[in-house]
Amino acid sequence: MEQAFTRTFAYPVSLGKDRESGGYVARFRDLPEAVTQGESIEDALANASDCAEEAIAGRIRRGDLIPKASRARRGERLVAVPAAIAAKAALWLAVREAGVTNAELARRLRCDEKEVRRMLDPRHPTKLPRIQAALAALGRRLVLSLEDAA
Repeated sequence: MEQAFTRTFAYPVSLGKDRESGGYVARFRDLPEAVTQGESIEDALANASDCAEEAIAGRIRRGDLIPKASRARRGERLVAVPAAIAAKAALWLAVREAGVTNAELARRLRCDEKEVRRMLDPRHPTKLPRIQAALAALGRRLVLSLEDAA
């Protein structure tokens, strides 16, 4: 039986007290380049979401692997990547895993290759229905979930 492909973009983060500033440092196991801080736990977690977004965007731009999110260990919290970058990362992964060129995806979507390049650009504001159409052309679908913010 074939295992279903699923990917979430909520990464475990550990928070540690910063002795020098008195604030908190946030570190991601799965994204070692993503380290940030905040004056309070809430501030550090908000900054961690932004930091994870930048780490994922950087990986897309460089063509680096986007790691699967690990399960949170004791004392860690899950921090979700903002939805827009999560959708872009999902598309980028689907294109890469399918081995499809930008030109081939453009052909499937009946659009210009420039549009596909913009869809894969983490900083271009692509509308969600367009990303969903591209994912569908690759045999994938985007599923959003809702969780308690705690």
